[in-house]
Amino acid sequence: MQRGAGVETAGEFLSLTHSSVHGRRDYKLYVPTSCDGRPMPLVVMLHGCRQSPEDFAAGTRMNEHAEHHKFLVAYPAQTARANGSNCWNWFDPAHQRREGAEPALIAGIVRDIAKTHAVLPRKVFVAGLSAGAAMAVILGRAYPDVFAAVAAHSGLPVGAAHDVGSAFAAMQGRAEEHVAAHRDAPPVRTIVFHGDADSTVTMRNGAAIVEQAVSAFEHGGKQLQRLVRLDADYRGKRCTTTTFTDVSGASVVEHWVVHGGVHAWSGGSSAGSFTVANGPDASGEILRFFLEP
Repeated sequence: MQRGAGVETAGEFLSLTHSSVHGRRDYKLYVPTSCDGRPMPLVVMLHGCRQSPEDFAAGTRMNEHAEHHKFLVAYPAQTARANGSNCWNWFDPAHQRREGAEPALIAGIVRDIAKTHAVLPRKVFVAGLSAGAAMAVILGRAYPDVFAAVAAHSGLPVGAAHDVGSAFAAMQGRAEEHVAAHRDAPPVRTIVFHGDADSTVTMRNGAAIVEQAVSAFEHGGKQLQRLVRLDADYRGKRCTTTTFTDVSGASVVEHWVVHGGVHAWSGGSSAGSFTVANGPDASGEILRFFLEP
């Protein structure tokens, strides 16, 4: 049995395929039992390297959350043909822009789902882990008309690399480009999780995602207020949370630093890979950020 495949929930977990001029990608779609034809939010979940949709669903427990909060969940699958480790190709400039093959395929999956299920148009979100997080950030910039908010767990900023060699350098905090080069990006609500003991993708990358997101809002004329809070304990892990709010008091950017956190989904289930049970519930906090008014 594939890891994560034995986790059962009450709704339907459909196996589907999207095809376009950019190619094709299989994906899983979780439809909760509460789906009755009325429009629902949609969360797109992008797995990390050496993961699958089933594995990622099990580790994040996002299908269980979908039952409780009433939303659809899509899990696009990267192919071994596109990347031998099943990584999304976030480091390739061809996939860092609108209509780049992989961003266009993922946006196309959203359009396919909207044709068969009632989706709230401004309640479509994208979240990812590691390479999936880096691609989620790209999607937020390339398709702000599709994705209303982005969640990046242990990921990297847009433009951090241009090939495999520079990708490994960026993962260790030696990115070649600076955030200033992306100040003209469209502002998109963004939440970032990163462990300060992550030896695979150093936490400097999470901070750079936050800086890009804040810069986009400020460059667009928004005045943001910054609040830093040190929380005592989240199931054995301390966190420093930095929240940036607009003039209405709404949270538009959040940065969660998990002290002692490694390269794994915080508060996840051992039914999936690259998860840790302790620490803040990343899935729950991401959904709170996505779904709050």
